[in-house]
Amino acid sequence: MSQQQIGLVFPGQGTQKQGMGEPWRDTPSWTIAAEVSEVVGEDMAELLLDTPTETLRRTDLAQLSVFTVSVIAHAEAVRRDALGGEVIACAGHSLGEYTALTAAGALTVPAAAKLVAARGRAMREAARDGGGTMGALVAAPLEKVEELVAAVRAEGEEVWVANINAPGQTVVSGSVDGVGQVALEAPEYGAKFIRMQVGGAFHSPYMAPAAEALTLALKETEFAARHVPVVANVDATAHDGDCDWPDHGTRQLTSPVRWEESVRTLTETLGCGRLVELGPGRTMAGLIRRIVPGTEVVSLDAPSAMD
Repeated sequence: MSQQQIGLVFPGQGTQKQGMGEPWRDTPSWTIAAEVSEVVGEDMAELLLDTPTETLRRTDLAQLSVFTVSVIAHAEAVRRDALGGEVIACAGHSLGEYTALTAAGALTVPAAAKLVAARGRAMREAARDGGGTMGALVAAPLEKVEELVAAVRAEGEEVWVANINAPGQTVVSGSVDGVGQVALEAPEYGAKFIRMQVGGAFHSPYMAPAAEALTLALKETEFAARHVPVVANVDATAHDGDCDWPDHGTRQLTSPVRWEESVRTLTETLGCGRLVELGPGRTMAGLIRRIVPGTEVVSLDAPSAMD
């Protein structure tokens, strides 16, 4: 009997919380926290063990924290042979794409950590200068959300589709007024609006300054010529080194995260029979169950889940 084909998935910003590193601190893979600290100039042990959740909402700290825990979880799963089969592809939601590239062998941990630090700083600065916010629309199909966003833009407001997460879950991003107008009109389109606690209008044109700042860091980074395929957020297509990752990383900041399509690429195009979520929380598993209900999905969010 052939070994099951595995896809690895990694969460993005928003899954951080105080004490998120606690389950991992006694594992051999915890040394990765010190490795990341050395590269980025932050005390990752303090961030992962003691820093309050409110402080971790800061974009740059949130991204470093989620990335580090996710890399530790992956390393520990590999060490314990807990993935359950052959890994044939990886994907990550927004920030999680950098963890996916690390797990796939496209980036070393230090190189990815430097990029995550640069990305977080750039996004925080762009949000501080440009403002903006985000909100989730649930229940309505994507077509209705796109119709709503187009209607609000026609009224002169700035708002865009930012994350296509799952059937009935789409995130919009833009000006405070634009997102506020979407919230007001959402019921007419059969959608429930949920305001998100984020520091800016991510995955929208408001992030253009961040994309410009990140471009230099991406171009200075060495990506492996060949690696395990990674499904990119910007095109929901698997790439094994045959693409321009710096270009993808730049475009990702201002483009929608095509997560629903990415999961279908993993399961339908590539044939992953089991998806394994690695990192804090179980958000990705919840989305995956809505996208492809028949696919096996597990969350290895603590060492105890690997036994």
